[in-house]
Formats: sequence, C-alpha cells, structure tokens
Amino acid sequence: MRPTGGIFDLAQMQERISEIEDISSGGNFWSEPDKAREILKEGTQLSREVERWLGIEKGLEEVGLLAEMLQSEDDSESLQELQSSLVGLKRQLTMMRLEKMMSGEHDGGNAIVSINAGAGGTEAQDWVEMLLRMYLRWAEKRGWKSSIVDILPMDEGGIKSVTFTVSGDHAYGNFRSESGIHRLVRISPFDAGNRRHTSFASVYVCPEIDDDVEVEINDSDLRVDTYRASGAGGQHVNKTDSAVRITHLPSGIVVQCQNERSQHKNRAYAMKILKARLYEKEMEERRRAQDKVENAKMEIAWGSQIRSYVLHPYQLIKDHRTDCETGNVNQVLDGGLDAFVEAFLLQQMQKQ
Repeated sequence: MRPTGGIFDLAQMQERISEIEDISSGGNFWSEPDKAREILKEGTQLSREVERWLGIEKGLEEVGLLAEMLQSEDDSESLQELQSSLVGLKRQLTMMRLEKMMSGEHDGGNAIVSINAGAGGTEAQDWVEMLLRMYLRWAEKRGWKSSIVDILPMDEGGIKSVTFTVSGDHAYGNFRSESGIHRLVRISPFDAGNRRHTSFASVYVCPEIDDDVEVEINDSDLRVDTYRASGAGGQHVNKTDSAVRITHLPSGIVVQCQNERSQHKNRAYAMKILKARLYEKEMEERRRAQDKVENAKMEIAWGSQIRSYVLHPYQLIKDHRTDCETGNVNQVLDGGLDAFVEAFLLQQMQKQ
C-alpha cells in the first residue's frame, strides 16, 4: 500500500526532500536565516512522513508473509503475532489519519495545558488530579514528552491547579480538542455518607509559540511576584523565592512557573507561557469576530461542559459537542482519548 494523490503522494514527498537537500547544500542557503529554517523544518517533516509510510509498507509485507505461512501451517504463536501486527498497523494509520485532519497553523507543534478546579473543594481538586493523570498517560501513549511547569497541590488532597507542556508532533492539534469544562459524576470517596457528587474542572489549551512570532508585551503592563516553590506532602520545598508569577494587567491573565530552581529561568518560561496565552487570546477573538453562529463558538464557561464522565449510577463518558460516547470509562481515564479527538476533528472538518 503506497500512498498516492495530494499530500499522500510518497514519490512527490521524496522528490521534494531531494530538492531541499540540494537547496540546503548551496553556498547562499543561510543568507536568509528565517527562510532557511523554514525549508529545513519542511524537510524534517517530510522525512518523518516518508519514514512512517515506508515503515507501514514494511509492516504490511511482514503481515503478508505471516498470512501466507499460516495458510499452510497451524501455528497459534504466529497467529497471535499476525493479530498484534495488524492492531499496530491500524493504530499507525489512525494516528496519521488524525494528523491529516489538523490544518491549523500551530496544530503540528507543542501544547501548553492548564487545568483548574471548579467549585467543590476536595472533590474538584481530586478531579483535577484525575484529569492530569489521564492527559499524562495519553501523552505517554502517543510518544509525546510532558513536563509540569506549575502545580498547586492541596494539603487536604488533590490539586487546585496545574500547568504542563506537551512536546511532540501534533501535540497541540490533538490537545486543543480538550479545551472546555469537564464534568465528573460519581460516589464521593471523601463523603462518609457515600453520596453522589458532581465536580467540574476547566481545561485550557494554547499552542507553544515559536520565538520568531511577535507578540507585543509592555513591561509596564506586567506585575511580577516571586515566591517559594511548593511541593505536595513531604516533597522538597525551595528555600529561596525562585518561583515566579506574572500578571498581565490589561488582560488579567496570570501565569506561574516553579519547575526550575533558578528565578531567572522560571521568569523566562513564565513569559513564554504568557506570550502563548496572549497569542491564543488574540486568535480566539478573531475567530469569534468571524463566527456569527452562536453555537459554533468555543466558549469556556462554567455550566457549559464539553464532556461528562459519569461513574455512578452507570458508567458512561459522553462528549456533548460530538455525541461520541463510551462505557469503557477506565480506558479513557487511563489515556484512551483518541476516539473523542477523531470525532471532534471530523466535526470541525464538516463545519469548515
């Protein structure tokens, strides 16, 4: 199975890679650094695409050989290997199909994700911790790297708020489907009366912006506070005020970073997050101005949850935007989010 047609034309991709190699070997290639970097980035992305398709071709050849062998031999071990290979190939194709649905400017890049507890005290804070685990497991399964930038654990349990980054191919394109309010219904593990509770948490996702993207930030618009980084329970607590909190006064956006021991590094990373938040805010305002259909607006507001996770009296996770649902709640909470992402992307394509 060799991809042909449009962006899937393997021969065209290989031809373009050869062109880029010829261009980059020229003596004047770096005379325009920005253009040179864009060309190299394109070459890297195309090379990765070609390698993936060639890997799928090789996998299909191996599957074909196994299938031929099983026609003449009854080998249960080979049958299991064949089934496992088919599952793996199907997953690779699904991932590539999802990526082809991501046409946004920053969909191919990294993501910055923030989760905040809603009203409900320990219940909501525990829900934030559950969501954090779900997303970190999802990132691990997809081969992305994740790093917690700022976290506020609570003494009574759970997490009040957390911000983390996800680095990898199409991390933002996947994670942007998670922006919104997430609702949990369950029997509370913190309620001695075993009553049912509803908890809310907000998830906000923005792309990690390249350094060459210009976002105007005036120093006079910033309030910078430093404080001591904190850890949960008996974890190490810094003895210096290395953690940094930056408030952008005109917009009210607040960002924090405490994952580095150096105050200078924490400030630099907090500014990077602020830049990304302001950029996404500007893009969202433009999208809203262009979109006059109220139902198409992606507003993050309490009471307008995008997805419900019901653990009692029955088990069901349902996305209210796409009607995608599943009763396998454990799989989803363990990072099995691909079906919801695919349904969201398909819906976005249909709207466009």
